Amino acid sequence: MSPPPRSHRWLAALAPPLAPLAAILLFLAAWEGLVRWRQIPEYVLPGPLRIAAALGESWPTLFSSLLFTLTVTGEALLAAVVLGGGLAVLLAQSRWIERSFYPLAVVLQVTPIVAIAPLLLIWIHDVRLALVVCAGIVAFFPMVANTTLGLNSADHNLLDLLGLYGASRWQVFRRVRLPSALPYFLGGLRISGGLALIGAVVAELVAGSGGTESGLAYRILEAGYTLEIPRMFAALALLSATGVLLWAALSGLSWLLLHRWHESAVRREG
Repeated sequence: MSPPPRSHRWLAALAPPLAPLAAILLFLAAWEGLVRWRQIPEYVLPGPLRIAAALGESWPTLFSSLLFTLTVTGEALLAAVVLGGGLAVLLAQSRWIERSFYPLAVVLQVTPIVAIAPLLLIWIHDVRLALVVCAGIVAFFPMVANTTLGLNSADHNLLDLLGLYGASRWQVFRRVRLPSALPYFLGGLRISGGLALIGAVVAELVAGSGGTESGLAYRILEAGYTLEIPRMFAALALLSATGVLLWAALSGLSWLLLHRWHESAVRREG
């Protein structure tokens, strides 16, 4: 069978990335058409063109708020990675340690952040630090759970073999447990990235409702109070785009670290 023409190969290569873009453009066009056809007031549902105009009009303010939210998200994610990964290493050392301390991590996971955020804002006088703590609590558990699972999923045959050769605990950790845990760690990192952004927004909403100016969530509250609905949608669009870009960046990092050796990221042809 002869190979497909070069033009067909180019179309096949471009189809996967173009398909989501085409779906998004179709959705936005349908949205704009519905708003114009039904003559829906912009204070109820603005169209995409009006939202884009509001984004351009308020860009300096929204961009500064976006940077604040991104800073809180990044610091919270870093704290979750360091503390969650460190705790996971500790939990993997002994079943007794895991059974003693793992339930405490579960308590943090199941406690609604909206319930403890007001308390943290009272206890911690630095508003930015309080927001980072709130977002870090939300992002903490996936790092602990996934990394602990990965460390405990190491091949027991390899562990027994290294034990027969008299390998040290550090050598076992570096040669077997760490490579085994890396895909789980990166999976938890992707989850925690999105959760850190969600936690930052929730904490900012609580802080903003108390009159404390912060990031994009405060701008959403502000626009709602003044009935600037297009500006509210513009802030929401920025948050959504930020979440997608954060997920894409963490997924790219995962691919870079895994694609040469791990089955979850090995590219399959055909």
